[in-house]
Amino acid sequence: MKRYILSLLLAFAFASMQAASLSETKTLADSAYARADYEAAVKLYGKLAEQNPTSDVCYNLGCAYYRIDDIAHSVLWFERALKLNPSDKDIFVNLEMARSKTIDKIVPQHEFILFTYFRAMTNWFSLRTWTTIALLSFILMLASLLFFWVAGSMTMRKVTFSAAIILLLLSVLANVCATKQKDFKQTHTSGIITTPAVTVKSTPADNGNDLFVLHEGSKVEIRDSSLKEWCEVSIADGKVGWIPKKAFDLI
Repeated sequence: MKRYILSLLLAFAFASMQAASLSETKTLADSAYARADYEAAVKLYGKLAEQNPTSDVCYNLGCAYYRIDDIAHSVLWFERALKLNPSDKDIFVNLEMARSKTIDKIVPQHEFILFTYFRAMTNWFSLRTWTTIALLSFILMLASLLFFWVAGSMTMRKVTFSAAIILLLLSVLANVCATKQKDFKQTHTSGIITTPAVTVKSTPADNGNDLFVLHEGSKVEIRDSSLKEWCEVSIADGKVGWIPKKAFDLI
């Protein structure tokens, strides 16, 4: 029993020391950014991101990289921040600003408009908010059904039944949005080109035919990463090819 208590105390002490260390590093990073020492801010925020990659830390690191004109890593960290918190408009605005400074201007393929609206809708709220909406809607639906069974007048029964149907649909929609956001956070199938330029090949080999060139900051979708050194990728306009894995970092 004493050994168990001692282990808990040591674990609590270690957690407290780690939290204090993170807080101190955060303070130093914020101070470096405030005095325009962006190189130091990049190192300090980078250290924080390795230990505790929250959306705020990733966002701050993206801003610091932007200030030193490292657009590729700025885009990368804004993308990572957006993955963690897709409902944050500030992250989206700064990501678009960083993207505007990239060399490649890729025009996305046309997408069915309902898919575009649905993707935008899933980002209205955070994962926690969507989950809360789903749970509350389900509870209120059950309450509406209870009132439906005990209601005396036909008018009240119609109102409560209609409310139950609407709340059920809202609960289902919120669950779908929450699931989509969860999958988006946990799936790493996108990357950002971090080398100055990479030639996309027709086959996973240096002697493959040259298809097109991508520059730093461009986003790629991973199609096949089973090979050791090469990865098949696609870009937003539908083009597909092979690039070395060292040419990009996963979001």
